[in-house]
Amino acid sequence: MTGGHELSRSAPDVTALVASWAGDLARLAALPLAGEELHHFLVHAASQVANAAAVDPVDVDTARQVGASMVDAGLLAPDVLPITVSALARNLPTAARSAGADRPHETAPTVEAAVADGYVARLRARILDEQESMHRTEVAARRQMEGALRSSEARFRAIFANAGIGIGIVDMEGRIVDVNTAFASMLGYTVEEFRLLTVGDFVYADDAAQMWELYRDITEGRRDSARVEKRYRHREGHVVWTDLTASPIRDADGVPVFIVALVEDVTALRELRERLRRQALHDPLTLLPNRALFQDRLSAAFAQPGRRVGICHLDLDRFKAVNDRHGHDVGDALLIVVARLLDKWVATRGHLVARMGGDEFAILVDDPPEGELAMLADTVLAVLTEPIVIDEHRLVVSASIGVVEYPVEETTPAEILKAADVTLYWAKSDGRNRWVRFDPERHARDMTRYTLSATLLPGLERDEFQVEYQPIVGLSDDRAVGVEALVRWAHPTFGPLRPDEFIDLAEETGSIVQLGRHVLTSACERGAEWNSAHPGAELFVSVNLAVRQAHDPDLVDDVMRALETTGLPPHLLQLELTESALLGPAGRPVEAIMALAGMGVRIAVDDFGTGYSNLGYLPRLPLHTLKLARMFIDGLHTPPADASPIVGSLIALAHALGLSVTAEGVETPAQADRLRASACDTAQGWLYGRPAPWHETAHLLDTPLPPESRPAVLTPGRPQPGS
Repeated sequence: MTGGHELSRSAPDVTALVASWAGDLARLAALPLAGEELHHFLVHAASQVANAAAVDPVDVDTARQVGASMVDAGLLAPDVLPITVSALARNLPTAARSAGADRPHETAPTVEAAVADGYVARLRARILDEQESMHRTEVAARRQMEGALRSSEARFRAIFANAGIGIGIVDMEGRIVDVNTAFASMLGYTVEEFRLLTVGDFVYADDAAQMWELYRDITEGRRDSARVEKRYRHREGHVVWTDLTASPIRDADGVPVFIVALVEDVTALRELRERLRRQALHDPLTLLPNRALFQDRLSAAFAQPGRRVGICHLDLDRFKAVNDRHGHDVGDALLIVVARLLDKWVATRGHLVARMGGDEFAILVDDPPEGELAMLADTVLAVLTEPIVIDEHRLVVSASIGVVEYPVEETTPAEILKAADVTLYWAKSDGRNRWVRFDPERHARDMTRYTLSATLLPGLERDEFQVEYQPIVGLSDDRAVGVEALVRWAHPTFGPLRPDEFIDLAEETGSIVQLGRHVLTSACERGAEWNSAHPGAELFVSVNLAVRQAHDPDLVDDVMRALETTGLPPHLLQLELTESALLGPAGRPVEAIMALAGMGVRIAVDDFGTGYSNLGYLPRLPLHTLKLARMFIDGLHTPPADASPIVGSLIALAHALGLSVTAEGVETPAQADRLRASACDTAQGWLYGRPAPWHETAHLLDTPLPPESRPAVLTPGRPQPGS
């Protein structure tokens, strides 16, 4: 016997298997093998099945050959197969382990089923061969001699009576002509009792309609055979599942006169198949349905037009910390408890609860009533508020839940699962221990952000980013002393984008470094061109640096390269940074900023006064300028100006530290007057000019008119965020 694998393992210990197997077979009468011959056969067969269970994947072919060899050896008594399966079930895992199997209790059932399958297949083939032989002999007997017919009938009767598979013969009116012992005992009858029954006695309401259609096709001569799986009721009431093959026996004219049925008891195989199917569709740890079964049920729900489908997708918060702190055993035990709670509070309401993997679970609600999903999500959060005790550990658990509901006509199973995943992520990012309902508009914004982040670097390569400039004027004479460089993105799909729509994405993706180099180089080029064309103008260019740029190890080299390439003197470059960009993790000034200030580059604190401003760090930083945030300037619109004392104090503080002050967002002459009265040094805003391409800003620089005469004043309005 050979299998589908080359077996190179050491000989397994099959002593117990052989002893049990031989002992059970010894109780049978009239075995064709006995004594040493039987022992030798069983040792060889036991070794084969043990080795078949030890390889991965299981050597099913070798196991089937073992079953077939039993038929070939003449082991055909009715109880041979049940005895064999029973002996293998008791002893095969131990024998397989001795042969090197890693999971003998998982592989042994597959080998047992394969042995039975091989035995039944060979027995069926043998019976069918004998049946065909008998048929041929019957025909030949009519032509030749009556003695050949009697010989054929004798052989048939021997096989018919002694076969381990059930055989029945029925006439065309459905009366049972004959059955063998195997068939009668399979259903708890004697042969004599069985012969008193008819086919109609075995017609049940739960039989498949297709089965009886096939039977009629055979009786009416339209088919030569049919094979179906049919269940019978045993005389004692339990169900016996069988594999039934029916064929007609025709007379000399080809007219069906009898139906012969071969019936194999496959109850054990079916139960094994059901166990394997359950294992394939259920999570082995929590015993809940798994992702595969969840998706099957979801697809079935979508097959019902006019219905709605809802999903609650939940994930335990900080579950990784439980595994890291207490170990995976405690984590697994926690998952089991959570699964039981979900089963108790959710599955009992008729909804499917599945473990999707890791610490993720999902609830499928088919055609949910109004408010059902919200109620379920609230219930889950409430149930998990109670601490869960695992061994001596008292664990506080919470969950984040994504809730999505759609009519089946408006989405697909894949899309609704994707929406549930997205919504679960929102619940996590919004603070955990909460549920969030799917919002198409939020999803669209997220997709837009994703698209923007994916096209940032390609946009740089395609030169889609444009630098605009806004004048910075001295309040003493309203003449431009500098310009601030502000980047804009001419996106091919979304149109012009302001910095607040993409700078944070550039920070997240790391593209801010390349983008910052582009802005820095462009600004230095414009500043160098202007100062070269206007000797003595000393116009500086101011460039914003993000936090990631400030901490980039190549920052100093990038700035030096831009200055050297363009020829702009270092003192005419101003770098604007926020407080968090200026300070390192330990609250110390970033070394690169110190180095740049040492080169003569001006350093400005941007948006000073927003959030928490630590005044203590100001003397420790190499600063030149404080830029007052727009919110202070907004308070200077009309008298009485509540912000005036604050602005005055900030300006006085900056001057005491030797710093100049720039006011951002100046829109009206009244604001400019109050800033001038408070001794503010410089200002920028729509009063003096909007951010514009260089040629437009250069025109303003060449036209130092009073603020009230500037063109920008003729277009009043609030500046856009990030302008």
